[in-house]
Amino acid sequence: MKENRLEKILQIISEQIILTQDDLQAALKAQGFNVTQSTISRDIKRLRLVKGHDSNGNYRYVSPTRAGDTSGDMVHYRDILSKSVISVEYALNDIVIKCYNGMASSVCVAVDSMFTGRMLGTIAGDDTIFVIARSADDAKTLAEELKSFF
Repeated sequence: MKENRLEKILQIISEQIILTQDDLQAALKAQGFNVTQSTISRDIKRLRLVKGHDSNGNYRYVSPTRAGDTSGDMVHYRDILSKSVISVEYALNDIVIKCYNGMASSVCVAVDSMFTGRMLGTIAGDDTIFVIARSADDAKTLAEELKSFF
């Protein structure tokens, strides 16, 4: 049942513009899946869905991972970075990434996926991400790489 629901979620977000968990819950209910908001939240996390812009420029839930296509993941993550990041600054081993409003969470998923080895962790707000790199050199290198996307 869970696998069917997860596959249905991927189908729904590819066919419809889904902006909220409530929208997704209603779409699933229309397809015969009676799920709670907490189940939707867990499924979104499990599928690694992010809010971002689709190829038509619509802001919606999108799937950075589909059938294990990691090359597609990187293309999607680079697209998110290029369209969502305003600035990147660093000091010592700290990096601050400024994003357009509401995009920090999506950018943070991309940064976490693309640069895991060089950082200890990230924290995302609405429009700002705080990154702690492993060293000052890693922060400088990572900041330069991030700046190359926009």
